[in-house]
Amino acid sequence: MFFRHETDNRLRVYITDAEKQRWEVPYNLLPREKPPALKQTIGRSRTRKDAYAYTYTLTPSEYAGSELIFLYTTDPFTFSVKRKSNGQILFDSRSDESDPYSDLVFKDQYLEISTKLPKDASLYGLGENTQPHGIKLYPNDPYTLYTTDLSAINLNADLYGSHPVYMDLRNIDGESSTHGVLLLNSNGMDVFYRGNSLTYKVIGGVLDFYFFSGPTPLDVVDQYTQLIGRPAPMPYWSLGFHQCRWGYHNLSVVEDVVENYKKAKIPLDVIWNDDDHMDGHKDFTLNPTNYPRPKLLEFLEKIHGQGMKYIVIIDPGIGVNASYGVYQRGIANDVFIKYEGKPYLAQVWPGAVNFPDFLNPKTVEWWGDEIRRFHELVPVDGLWIDMNEASNFCTGLCTIPEGRVCPNGTGPGWDCCLDCKNVTKTRWDDPPYKINASGIQALIGYKTIATSASHYNGVLEYDAHSIYGFSQAIATHKALQGLEGKRPFILSRSTFVGSGHYAAHWTGDNKGTWDDLKYSISTMLNFGIFGVPMVGSDICGFYPAPTEELCNRWIELGAFYPFSRDHANFYSPRQELYQWETVAESARNALGMRYKLLPYLYTLNYEAHTSGAPIAQPLFFTFTNETKCYGLSTQFLLGSSLMVSPVLEEKKTSTDALFPPGSWYNLFDMAQVIVSKEAHYITLDAPLHVINVHLYQNTIIPMQQGGLISKEARMTPFSLVVTFPMAATVGAAKGNLFVDDDELPEMKLGNGYSTYVDFYATVSNGMVKVWSDVRESKFAFDKGWIIEKVTVLGLDGVQGGFEIEVDGNPVANTSKVKISTAEHKYTEKLEDRDQDMMKSVMIEVKGLELPVGKIFSMSWKIGNKA
Repeated sequence: MFFRHETDNRLRVYITDAEKQRWEVPYNLLPREKPPALKQTIGRSRTRKDAYAYTYTLTPSEYAGSELIFLYTTDPFTFSVKRKSNGQILFDSRSDESDPYSDLVFKDQYLEISTKLPKDASLYGLGENTQPHGIKLYPNDPYTLYTTDLSAINLNADLYGSHPVYMDLRNIDGESSTHGVLLLNSNGMDVFYRGNSLTYKVIGGVLDFYFFSGPTPLDVVDQYTQLIGRPAPMPYWSLGFHQCRWGYHNLSVVEDVVENYKKAKIPLDVIWNDDDHMDGHKDFTLNPTNYPRPKLLEFLEKIHGQGMKYIVIIDPGIGVNASYGVYQRGIANDVFIKYEGKPYLAQVWPGAVNFPDFLNPKTVEWWGDEIRRFHELVPVDGLWIDMNEASNFCTGLCTIPEGRVCPNGTGPGWDCCLDCKNVTKTRWDDPPYKINASGIQALIGYKTIATSASHYNGVLEYDAHSIYGFSQAIATHKALQGLEGKRPFILSRSTFVGSGHYAAHWTGDNKGTWDDLKYSISTMLNFGIFGVPMVGSDICGFYPAPTEELCNRWIELGAFYPFSRDHANFYSPRQELYQWETVAESARNALGMRYKLLPYLYTLNYEAHTSGAPIAQPLFFTFTNETKCYGLSTQFLLGSSLMVSPVLEEKKTSTDALFPPGSWYNLFDMAQVIVSKEAHYITLDAPLHVINVHLYQNTIIPMQQGGLISKEARMTPFSLVVTFPMAATVGAAKGNLFVDDDELPEMKLGNGYSTYVDFYATVSNGMVKVWSDVRESKFAFDKGWIIEKVTVLGLDGVQGGFEIEVDGNPVANTSKVKISTAEHKYTEKLEDRDQDMMKSVMIEVKGLELPVGKIFSMSWKIGNKA
């Protein structure tokens, strides 16, 4: 056992076999400090400051760091972690006779360890799964972690990703504290949460725990992503709207889709191809008939000229085909996963395939070269890596059948047509403990790579299975970044701890149902906790056909997913947003607002990249002491203060939304306000084309005028929305803006191609003041961006004395500036409110020409002209 206080707020506890090396998540994939070599000693050996290696000691010991205290006993071995500030026990592996679990078990293929929990703790995480009860972990629901091609319509089952991390939020006497626990282990595991305890049952590897002290939810995600890698910077255009479908049979259909979005005046930034563009479903190829290269290049030149982007899918399975160059070069470079010395044979869309072994450095080079070759063939703007759990339509050891074509071109294509036999002869294929794989305790090699297959250096698929998609994302990211030095965009289905450092994620195959609409919020919020903030679900559902009403409600919600994409199944009817006039209208409303909010969303993307902060957050991230928010899974925040409250039920024209204490302004009609004295539900009107989005007090958000494409929207004038508590005579608001050249791989200040602006506003002594502080001003100034409007909400009028300064110099001519007021209207009746509050106004200052790249200040007197 080794432990170390690695930082002030992170403790590592590492337990392994003292006699022999065991499998761990590779240090080259997830860089972190290596523990010292463990030597058999009695007592303790000091290896470095704050670091100790133990195999045997005689007395209980306690070691304190800045925030966390580590305690252990030796016989039987148990350990606990305590919070220094309040003495709370965060993790405690002791078992009593009354507990439904035992002490530590450490065997070759079975590790078990448990912790006691207080009954009122709220836990989140342990994914990827579709959680019908919402974002809070639900006692006695199954939590199995093992990457599986099991569609997201399956509830409480192991899906595409493995994230063995949870966040624990406790509230004692109205004061909350949060911590995080990561078990860094890629082997299959069941986690049993019983409400007052949690037990891990893992089928291999080591017990490598990391504890994050928080104490706020945002602190936990910050500390977690500091270890696993900060979320990847996303290009600006990726925050626009995306359209995809499996079943765009030829290029003319794709051209038609792009044209119809324009005609319908619905924003669209990115058009996607599923595998329709491929020749016989083979990666890195073009169908010469349906997607002839000259015509495709002509189409791409046209849309690239407008600022639109194009993304295609690639699956890891490489078709076994002697005339296929990608396969030939793969064989020549010996890049495939092996079974008894030969490339392991599986079946996916092209038929028989071999799987690249991304743990092999030669494979990473070969993969990068294939992406380079394909990019020369088709200048795609990003890659979509799918089926990378890895998915296999067959199970076991297979051979190509003689005397019949496989696949034969009829049927759905996912029926296994290879000749296969199950592999149960090894302890890797049929381990002694059966995790709840696929929700049915399936063999862990079921419809994936046989777990006794081997990777580079003899690593078993048994151990490396759940990092397959992660290793592919790393290789794909390296390849794309090496192409033109641009910021990569990768969408991956399978994810692991650290995937967010390289890729975005969508939640896989969902259904066009009201339930799936609701589930999408919980999954999105979970991935923010996992360090994968760029996430969204297939809008309107992947299959079957959604109803018109459902698609209306889904685009209203989906317009506020961090990753916003409509995607449908081959066998479903067309569901582009213009297919129904009502849906088109809802899309224009909701996406219209998204495109106005792009500078805000892009700034959140920067904050995610620098601090891990999720773009979409549960309400408890901001309102951490409000226990009513702890299980809330039907609303969410973008950033810390923009609340989205969608309609999630059929035939409803209103929605009940929880409003934490404070003033909330309707973003679509800023004169409308809700003032909440304590957290309570309010019924909001929500006709078919309406989604309720509210902005919290003490906030400043940057917006632009929007448009049909982010490239154009990005060059429109800026506006600021400033919110104070209603009728505040004293208050402070703040916000920020990050802008940069989004083609650059790095998203940072100090490179000459970025600007960061802090905005501040105060009201006091009868004056309101709004000002900025600019870092690295040149980029924004050279772009010519200006702020033309400032809207201040919650004041009690304007008396005059208007002044503006830019870079410390007074602006003498303010003749173009127009100030208007509108009285706030209350969504709730205000019998118990005072009359002064009822007369509060929103103030619009228009006609400004404030350069974004220069420091400005603006002030005026408040109060009614009596």
